Amino acid sequence: MSFLCRFFVSEIMDTSNPAILVNGNLLPMHVRKRVRTVIQVLNSERGSVIGKSTDDQQLVIKGSPPSTPLTNFVEVIGIADSDKSIQAEIWTNFGDNFDASSFNQLCQLANAEYQHLFL
Repeated sequence: MSFLCRFFVSEIMDTSNPAILVNGNLLPMHVRKRVRTVIQVLNSERGSVIGKSTDDQQLVIKGSPPSTPLTNFVEVIGIADSDKSIQAEIWTNFGDNFDASSFNQLCQLANAEYQHLFL
C-alpha cells in the first residue's frame, strides 16, 4: 500500500478534532494540540516508546501501545504534551519500510501554504 493510501485510511476522518501533521522539528509549534506523526521505533519501555522522527529527532511517545507487536515504523496520533513527547491516542503500524523524505515534505506542506487542505 502506498504512503498516501496508508495516511488516509489509518484514521477515520474526524473533522471536528483534526490532528496536525508534524515531524520532530514542527512538534514544538503544536504543544497541547492534537498531532499525528510517524516514528521509527527505537526502544519500547513500560508505558512509553522511544522513537526517531522522520527528520531524525528523538521523540517519546507516552501511553500503552497496542497489544500487537509494533513494526519498525508507526504512526501515532495524540496530544503533544511537550516539544519532544506525545501522549498517544491511536497507534497504527506502518510496516518495516517507510519513505521519511516524502513524509517530511508532506509535513511542510501541511503546515504552510496548503494547510487548509489538511485541517
